[in-house]
Amino acid sequence: MNDKVMSDTPEQAEFRAHCREWLPNNRHKPFSGKTRTDVHPRISTPEYFRWMQEWQMSAFDGGLIGCDYPKEYGCGGHTDCQRIANEEMQRIGTPPFIGGQGLSLVAPTLLECGSEYLKKRFLAKALSGEEIWCQGFSEPNAGSDVANQETFAEKKGDSWVINGQKVWTSLYEYSDWMILLTRTDRSHKHKGLTYFCVPIKTELGKGVEMRPLIKMTGEAGFAEEFFKDLTVDDKYRLGDEGAGWSVAMTTLKHERGQGHLVLPTAGGWQPVRKDDAKKDKAVPVEPALVALARNSTRHGKSAVDDPVIRDRIMQAMIKQKGFNESNRRTGVKGLVDHPMRIPMESKLVSSEIDQEQSALRMDIEGISAALSRPLESAWYGGASGNAYMTSFAMTIAAGTSEIQRNQLGERILNLPKSK
Repeated sequence: MNDKVMSDTPEQAEFRAHCREWLPNNRHKPFSGKTRTDVHPRISTPEYFRWMQEWQMSAFDGGLIGCDYPKEYGCGGHTDCQRIANEEMQRIGTPPFIGGQGLSLVAPTLLECGSEYLKKRFLAKALSGEEIWCQGFSEPNAGSDVANQETFAEKKGDSWVINGQKVWTSLYEYSDWMILLTRTDRSHKHKGLTYFCVPIKTELGKGVEMRPLIKMTGEAGFAEEFFKDLTVDDKYRLGDEGAGWSVAMTTLKHERGQGHLVLPTAGGWQPVRKDDAKKDKAVPVEPALVALARNSTRHGKSAVDDPVIRDRIMQAMIKQKGFNESNRRTGVKGLVDHPMRIPMESKLVSSEIDQEQSALRMDIEGISAALSRPLESAWYGGASGNAYMTSFAMTIAAGTSEIQRNQLGERILNLPKSK
C-alpha cells in the first residue's frame, strides 16, 4: 500500500475503492479510426470527437468527474476526491477528455461566480462533456493585455446586444457555448467589463460568424469569431455588470494551473499502436516516454538502451514528479502566502515542461519523428513532429512565459517593475 492510499480518509478510501472497481470494467476502448492524434489531443475528425465525448460522459456518470462539486448541481459532493480520481485514471492510463475548457475553466468559474440558475443550468453538462465550451477573451488588440477589450455589449431591456471580434479560439467548431468577456462601459478600463455565457451553435447563437485559422501544423487549431448583433438574455450574465475583470481573473486563476482536472504528461495516457487497438489490447502501464523509447530504434538498438536518452527521460520524469508534488500544495489552505503563487508557477512550468518533453520525444524517435502522416505501426500515430510544433503554443496561450515571469516577480516577489 503506497503513502497516498495510507493517507486517505475513510471517505477517500471508499471512493478510491470505487474508482479501482469501476475503471477496469468501464475502460474506454482504444480509438481505431483514422485521425491525427498526439500527446496534445487534437480533434481532427467528428468520429474522434464523439469517441472522446463518450468517454468523458461515461466517466462523469461513473462519478470520476466533478467529484468535489456539490450534489445539488448533479455532481459528487465529496471532499478532495477529484485528486484520487485523477491518480487512479493516471495509474490505469485512460484517454484524455474532450471538454477541457468546461472542466478547468468554466466549471470552477461558475461555481465561484455564477448565479444559482447558471450553476444548475450548466455545471453538470460542462463537466460531463455533454455541452462543449470555448473561451472568448483574446482579441486582435487584447492579448496579454486582457483588459483592453473592444467587443461591446449594449444593454437593451432584459437582453444584451453584442458586437465585436474574438481570436485564437480553441475547439470552436465543436463548442456549444462560449465564456465571453465584453466591454459594457467605455469610460472605465477594468471596471467597464462584463462577463457572459453565450450560445454559439443553437438558434440562440445567431449573429456569430466563425473563420478557421490554419497553424503551421496544417491544422485549423484555432478560429476567429465575428459578433454582429448577437442577442443574449441577461440571465446568461456571469457576475455583476461591470465585474467582468474580477470574474475573468477567477477564470485565469484556473487556466494558469489550478484547474480541477489536470491530465498528466510524462507517465500519463499513452496513445496506442493501431495493431494493439485492433486487438483491443491494453497498453502496459508505464511512463509514456519509457514506452516510446522501448519501441524506438537508435543505431540498430532500442532507444531505451542509449544511456543519454535514459538520463534525459529520468530528468524529465523527475521534473514532472516535482511539478505534480508542488501542485498538491493547492489542496492545503493557508500553505502559501499568495493565492496566485501556485497557479502562476504551474502555468509557467507546465508549459515549458510540455515543450521540453515534446523535443525529447522527437530525439527519441529520431528520423521517424519527421513523419507528417500517421503510419499503421507508428507510436503516437506518427505525430511527434506535430506535437513538437504545437507545444510552442503552450508557452504563449493563457499569458506568455515572459508575461508570467514578470507577474511572478512583480506580484508575488514584490520586485520592481521591469523597464
